Amino acid sequence: MHYPVGFTHRRLPLLLALSAIAEPASAVGLLGSAADFAVLGASTVTNAGPTSIYGDIGVAPGTAITGLGSVTQVGTVHAGDAIAALANFDAARAATALSTRPFDVDLSGQDLGSLGPLAPGIYRFASAAQLTGTLTLDYTGSSRKPFIFQIGSTLTTASNASVEVIGGDAHSGLFWIVGSAATLGTGTQLAGNVIAATSITLNSGADILCGRAIALGGAVTLGSNRVSNDCSGAGDLGSGRVDFGSGGFAEVLPEPGSWALMIMGFGLTGTALRRTRLAA
Repeated sequence: MHYPVGFTHRRLPLLLALSAIAEPASAVGLLGSAADFAVLGASTVTNAGPTSIYGDIGVAPGTAITGLGSVTQVGTVHAGDAIAALANFDAARAATALSTRPFDVDLSGQDLGSLGPLAPGIYRFASAAQLTGTLTLDYTGSSRKPFIFQIGSTLTTASNASVEVIGGDAHSGLFWIVGSAATLGTGTQLAGNVIAATSITLNSGADILCGRAIALGGAVTLGSNRVSNDCSGAGDLGSGRVDFGSGGFAEVLPEPGSWALMIMGFGLTGTALRRTRLAA
């Protein structure tokens, strides 16, 4: 076997160890390049009415973004370019990873607004999910675990529904993985990352603070909304809501198997470094 110039066999264990810990499954940064976006569609992104966006706006493989003239944005627009295409790919990969995790609680048939405060965990809806009223998500004592809602078909919120998040920190993650379409009712105040297999519609006054609207196979339709992918300062768009420095609730920690891999990797790295020093 031929090795690059300067490569020695003593460095092989070190390289293997580093590669083992370079990208543990389901680690922080799961959204990849999609984390830069606040709004990302597949076919089109349309807007009708004054809308504020903190983060990038993109569409791919489609190229149509309409209504930008009434959008106030802090970010960049990507219409059908390679950056938007990669973001769509990364978001789809993240959705697959999150949707296949074993769930903790089956909430099928229940209205999210009828539940008391929820603790971090993975919640499943076999088909549609509905939110009426207020849902409180409480990270207190478990801020390093994410909230993941696995929704088999549609997510629909009633007018003036809201999601309140308390007790989080920079490691907090919140994801709505929707099997088909998501529709946010008038005046809804949502938090977290909505990744829908088809489309997302935000009715007038519906906001996603703090998180993202990502439609993997269809359109994102906006009309007088606020969407922010980061609410640690200016990104709150005047809402006063915070994501505790988690970058729009995008943080996901490694699963237990990944922690073991990381620990093993660090051990191998330490051993390789010691051997390299002794050999030198």
